[in-house]
Amino acid sequence: MDVTSAFVLAFVVFAVVLVFSGAKSVKQGWEFTVERFGRYTRTLRPGFHLIVPFIDRIGAKMNMMENVLDVPPQDVITKDNAMIRANGVLFFQVLDSAKAAYEVNNLQRATLNLALTNIRTVMGSMDLDQLLSQREVINAQLLSVIDEATRPWGVKVTRVEIKDIEPPRDLVDAMARQMKAEREKRANILEAEGFRQAEILKAEGEKQAVILDAEGAREAAFRAAEAREREAEAEANATQMVSNAIASGDIQAINYFVALKYVEALGQFATSPNQKTMFLPMEATGVMAAIGGIAEIAKESLAKDPS
Repeated sequence: MDVTSAFVLAFVVFAVVLVFSGAKSVKQGWEFTVERFGRYTRTLRPGFHLIVPFIDRIGAKMNMMENVLDVPPQDVITKDNAMIRANGVLFFQVLDSAKAAYEVNNLQRATLNLALTNIRTVMGSMDLDQLLSQREVINAQLLSVIDEATRPWGVKVTRVEIKDIEPPRDLVDAMARQMKAEREKRANILEAEGFRQAEILKAEGEKQAVILDAEGAREAAFRAAEAREREAEAEANATQMVSNAIASGDIQAINYFVALKYVEALGQFATSPNQKTMFLPMEATGVMAAIGGIAEIAKESLAKDPS
């Protein structure tokens, strides 16, 4: 009875150990590969699984979450023979745990070396100016090349970013001087353009002033010519009236005409700048008679007016 009990107890213990050794629990974000006698048979997904103890065993435990690799700084010679130092970061995710476990040895190290090699290749084919201004292009090229190379490993490279590009100190100083000279050049161009615009506006204003002055002079000349025309017309009408009066034998018209010319001559003589003293041996009655003739003509004109 004691032997039987011991055998049963041993069998129970063995069964429990067997069950526990065959029970496997996989956490979320992980996958386990199962090997039977050293050969891959299947993949355990997250959850509870049972395998055949002593025959099956867990081969590789693969992290299926997105992983990050820091690419250390390395020296790169650009296309124009400039030495720079560049580093970056790489994001990848295992999509096929079996391939990642059995197609490559040390997946992270292989991916890192592949990134280092392609960074030197891609950045070495570009000029320094292109490296400093086209970082997005570099990232896109690196992503395409590395993702294509790691595809047989069951890996998806999701992003490659160049973090720092460090040119030599002398190149940095030269670029700073070049930037300063370029900014001074742009400032001088803007200042010259401002002076040019100011001169153009000034010339345009002077042009408009000359045009306005010419317009004013033309208008004044037109007004003066119109006034002279009216004055000449009035004088012509007056002369015609006097001529008609003379033709009709009106002696007062002759007196008016003589008095008018007499008064005009006196006015010109009085306003002459070379004459300061005048001696007039004339008769006042002659002038008064002429003025009286003018009055008679005016009366006759008013008498003839029907209104």
